Amino acid sequence: MDSSSVKVLNILICDARDGEPKLSPFILEFASHLSPTVGLALQKSGIATTIDDPRLARKGCFGVFGKRKDWDSPIYEGDRLELYSPLLVDPKTVRRKKANQNQDAKFQAAAAKRKARRL
Repeated sequence: MDSSSVKVLNILICDARDGEPKLSPFILEFASHLSPTVGLALQKSGIATTIDDPRLARKGCFGVFGKRKDWDSPIYEGDRLELYSPLLVDPKTVRRKKANQNQDAKFQAAAAKRKARRL
């Protein structure tokens, strides 16, 4: 491949899968006939081999600047490709629990008002 058919993007890779996040610069080289994607950057950096790589099998395990991206999403000069650790707590469960606590507090306040009126 001659130098005119190779394009280069400078990106950052932030790997937060194992404890403390590690930020490292990466130079993504790709053929000019290819478009730079998140998947291509993951392959070229050696993080993943294919879209079905078991290390990236769960949904939402990578993104750019905090936004979840798909394998074929475009990546641009200066982007920060982030690899996320698995969630420790399901956000739906936390929201449901908090909503139930708020509902219980409303019922208790209403019961206290009724009791106060009777006295």
